[in-house]
Amino acid sequence: TIDVRRNLNISLFENLTISDKIVCIVMKDFLNFKVIITRDEDGVYVASCPAIPGCHSQGDTLEDAEKNIKEAIKLCLKVAKEDRQYRDLIDFGQDKYSDFISLTNITIPQP
Repeated sequence: TIDVRRNLNISLFENLTISDKIVCIVMKDFLNFKVIITRDEDGVYVASCPAIPGCHSQGDTLEDAEKNIKEAIKLCLKVAKEDRQYRDLIDFGQDKYSDFISLTNITIPQP
Protein backbone atom coordinates (compact mmCIF):
# COMPACT_ATOMS: atom_id res chain seq x y z
CA THR A 1 0.00 0.00 0.00
CA ILE A 2 1.01 3.61 -0.51
CA ASP A 3 1.39 5.70 2.65
CA VAL A 4 0.53 9.19 1.40
CA ARG A 5 0.26 10.33 4.99
CA ARG A 6 4.04 10.57 5.26
CA ASN A 7 3.87 14.05 3.70
CA LEU A 8 0.48 15.07 5.07
CA ASN A 9 -0.80 15.95 8.51
CA ILE A 10 -2.31 12.59 9.55
CA SER A 11 -5.43 14.11 11.10
CA LEU A 12 -5.98 16.20 7.96
CA PHE A 13 -5.72 13.10 5.78
CA GLU A 14 -8.19 11.19 7.94
CA ASN A 15 -10.75 14.00 7.59
CA LEU A 16 -10.68 13.95 3.78
CA THR A 17 -13.47 12.45 1.73
CA ILE A 18 -12.76 9.26 -0.20
CA SER A 19 -12.50 11.19 -3.49
CA ASP A 20 -10.06 13.69 -1.92
CA LYS A 21 -7.97 10.78 -0.59
CA ILE A 22 -7.85 9.29 -4.10
CA VAL A 23 -6.68 12.64 -5.48
CA CYS A 24 -3.96 12.74 -2.80
CA ILE A 25 -2.78 9.27 -3.73
CA VAL A 26 -2.75 10.01 -7.47
CA MET A 27 -1.23 13.49 -7.07
CA LYS A 28 1.19 12.66 -4.22
CA ASP A 29 4.19 13.54 -6.37
CA PHE A 30 2.74 16.83 -7.62
CA LEU A 31 2.15 20.29 -6.20
CA ASN A 32 -0.65 22.53 -7.40
CA PHE A 33 -0.14 26.29 -7.47
CA LYS A 34 -2.49 28.95 -8.76
CA VAL A 35 -0.95 31.40 -11.22
CA ILE A 36 -2.17 34.82 -12.30
CA ILE A 37 -1.40 35.81 -15.88
CA THR A 38 -2.06 39.30 -17.22
CA ARG A 39 -1.03 41.11 -20.39
CA ASP A 40 0.80 44.41 -20.02
CA GLU A 41 0.55 47.52 -22.18
CA ASP A 42 3.22 46.17 -24.55
CA GLY A 43 1.35 42.90 -25.09
CA VAL A 44 3.72 40.84 -22.95
CA TYR A 45 2.10 38.13 -20.81
CA VAL A 46 3.15 38.50 -17.17
CA ALA A 47 2.76 35.52 -14.82
CA SER A 48 2.87 35.47 -11.03
CA CYS A 49 2.49 32.70 -8.48
CA PRO A 50 1.11 34.38 -5.32
CA ALA A 51 1.87 31.40 -3.07
CA ILE A 52 5.61 31.71 -3.76
CA PRO A 53 7.21 35.05 -2.87
CA GLY A 54 9.12 36.55 -5.78
CA CYS A 55 7.92 33.96 -8.28
CA HIS A 56 7.21 35.86 -11.50
CA SER A 57 7.88 35.38 -15.18
CA GLN A 58 6.69 36.54 -18.58
CA GLY A 59 6.38 35.50 -22.20
CA ASP A 60 5.53 36.86 -25.64
CA THR A 61 2.60 34.41 -25.84
CA LEU A 62 0.30 32.87 -23.23
CA GLU A 63 1.95 29.50 -23.85
CA ASP A 64 5.41 31.02 -23.29
CA ALA A 65 4.27 32.68 -20.07
CA GLU A 66 2.84 29.37 -18.79
CA LYS A 67 6.02 27.49 -19.70
CA ASN A 68 8.20 30.18 -18.12
CA ILE A 69 6.21 30.39 -14.86
CA LYS A 70 6.43 26.58 -14.50
CA GLU A 71 10.21 26.91 -14.79
CA ALA A 72 10.22 29.81 -12.29
CA ILE A 73 8.17 27.73 -9.82
CA LYS A 74 10.59 24.81 -10.19
CA LEU A 75 13.56 27.12 -9.59
CA CYS A 76 11.92 28.69 -6.53
CA LEU A 77 11.20 25.24 -5.10
CA LYS A 78 14.81 24.23 -5.76
CA VAL A 79 15.96 27.26 -3.76
CA ALA A 80 13.42 26.39 -1.04
CA LYS A 81 15.03 22.95 -0.60
CA GLU A 82 18.23 24.66 0.53
CA ASP A 83 16.80 27.78 2.22
CA ARG A 84 14.47 26.97 5.12
CA GLN A 85 13.52 30.61 5.71
CA TYR A 86 12.38 30.93 2.10
CA ARG A 87 10.61 27.55 2.22
CA ASP A 88 8.65 28.67 5.28
CA LEU A 89 7.28 31.61 3.26
CA ILE A 90 5.79 29.37 0.56
CA ASP A 91 2.10 28.50 0.87
CA PHE A 92 2.20 24.78 0.02
CA GLY A 93 -1.39 24.38 1.18
CA GLN A 94 -2.76 26.72 -1.45
CA ASP A 95 -4.18 23.93 -3.59
CA LYS A 96 -6.42 22.77 -0.72
CA TYR A 97 -7.17 25.90 1.28
CA SER A 98 -7.15 28.85 -1.12
CA ASP A 99 -10.09 29.06 -3.45
CA PHE A 100 -10.13 31.15 -6.58
CA ILE A 101 -13.32 33.16 -6.29
CA SER A 102 -13.60 35.22 -9.45
CA LEU A 103 -12.05 37.44 -12.04
CA THR A 104 -14.34 40.32 -12.84
CA ASN A 105 -14.21 43.42 -15.01
CA ILE A 106 -15.77 46.42 -13.31
CA THR A 107 -16.95 49.17 -15.65
CA ILE A 108 -17.47 52.66 -14.30
CA PRO A 109 -18.12 55.95 -16.09
CA GLN A 110 -15.11 58.17 -16.59
CA PRO A 111 -15.01 61.18 -14.27
